[in-house]
Amino acid sequence: MQISSELRAQIGQLVMVGFDGFVPNTHIESLIREQRVGGVILFRRNIESPAQVAALCRRLQEINAEVSDIPLLIGIDQEGGMVMRIEEGVTPLPSAMAYASGYASHAVAGCSPADCEQLHRIGADELRQMGININFAPSLDINNNRNNPVIGVRSFGENSPTVTVYGLAAMRGIQAAGIAATAKHFPGHGDTASDSHYALPVIAHDKSRLDAVELAPFKAAIAAGVDAIMTAHVVFPAIEPDTATPATLSHKVLSGLLREELGFSGVIVTDCLEMDAISDVSKGGAGTAQGAVRAIRAGADIALVSHRIDRQREAVQAIANAVEQGYLSVDQVKAAVERITHMKYVRAMQHWRDLPLVPQNLQAESAMALARQVQALAIRHQGAPLDRTQPVLLVTVELLARTEIDEVALGASISARGTLLPFLQAEGLAVSEMIVPPQVGEADFAAVLAAANSAPQVVFQSYNATRFPRQSELIAAIDPARLTLIAGRNPYDFDLVPNARARLAACSNRPPVLQLMMKYLLPN
Repeated sequence: MQISSELRAQIGQLVMVGFDGFVPNTHIESLIREQRVGGVILFRRNIESPAQVAALCRRLQEINAEVSDIPLLIGIDQEGGMVMRIEEGVTPLPSAMAYASGYASHAVAGCSPADCEQLHRIGADELRQMGININFAPSLDINNNRNNPVIGVRSFGENSPTVTVYGLAAMRGIQAAGIAATAKHFPGHGDTASDSHYALPVIAHDKSRLDAVELAPFKAAIAAGVDAIMTAHVVFPAIEPDTATPATLSHKVLSGLLREELGFSGVIVTDCLEMDAISDVSKGGAGTAQGAVRAIRAGADIALVSHRIDRQREAVQAIANAVEQGYLSVDQVKAAVERITHMKYVRAMQHWRDLPLVPQNLQAESAMALARQVQALAIRHQGAPLDRTQPVLLVTVELLARTEIDEVALGASISARGTLLPFLQAEGLAVSEMIVPPQVGEADFAAVLAAANSAPQVVFQSYNATRFPRQSELIAAIDPARLTLIAGRNPYDFDLVPNARARLAACSNRPPVLQLMMKYLLPN
């Protein structure tokens, strides 16, 4: 069949893209004007300041308005804690796991679901003022596998009831602020030991277990009216017997389970199709362009292609070719566009011109106080403070290879490292820092251990050490009488050295949390 210009524009609505830069460039302009893409996702590579983001979003909408009456979907991963694309100038939201952990350990209202909802409403309102109209949050994954390399503190907890209560609180807060919320990663990415950025994980539980555990938070979110659901590049043999077909590409998962069985009528968006589980053909992936076609055919409404312009153009063209050849029906395209357009207008995305040129209500005093309260209550602490009179060896485990495609990486454009160094120096301590990667190599192992053996006190800021044997071994090799262990991401590292001089955990290594830790490391 011949594709009309109107149908071509509708096809563009099914693709969401990203680009590099603080202002629109020819990459993104051409995709909006020529490919008529319906959405743009922002990463840290696009973030300089809230005012800059507001100007960027406005200009993107202006470009789009020249060719379309349908407003752009402008999205971001602003989960909180370890996954906040915008950190400077906004209220610092805690990691998801911080809410319930603080509530359980302190048994006070400071980390209640009500406060979780309030903080997410505040954070989403700040995004709305900047022109962002959909947040790819909350994560409804259940972190019931402590070796999970990609979820961890991004989950609200290790069991279904906790994730449901806090996840829905976050969802309500986001939607109450007037932007769309996205429950992810359906049907659940929590019980995996591999990362779909680099491999294709499999969750082999039977359907009854999935119904009772992994699917429970999503069922609740659907009943509560969540706007959108993001798919997982994970295989679920109990639903999709073909173990080469992840949920994102499975008709049985997206149409059979999500649409028909669970009754979801909102927007289904894929996780990024440039992740290796989809894009790497050598590993059995479909490839990004064919992945987009298969995802739409399976029941997705939006194919997310976050980075390369060649893949983005190929995805749009591949969908158009599939429609032309009858592999995708025109009715399916129109139904997806109707769902997307409905969400855009329900969330009043067409009123982008009414937003302030410069965001006005960021980091309100009450919001900052609530964020600090929740963050502080989530800190787990045991042991003695540092000796101000003695020098400190600070060992910081940090992701050194930073890439934007890895959504849990720190990001190349981030201005503030996740290290205690500036806070210790501000207190007047003599500090020397050694930086090592999570998978500590032999040279780094020997160098750190030699330095630790001659240091009067060592602060070791770990990064998921329970998942990296040599990192755990290095921590264990340091004299515990001189060791202060900071569980820099997952709190599970807290238990690695029970007899350490001091131990702290707070579900994050971001600067606002590290600053709060200082009252335990160096009390006044």
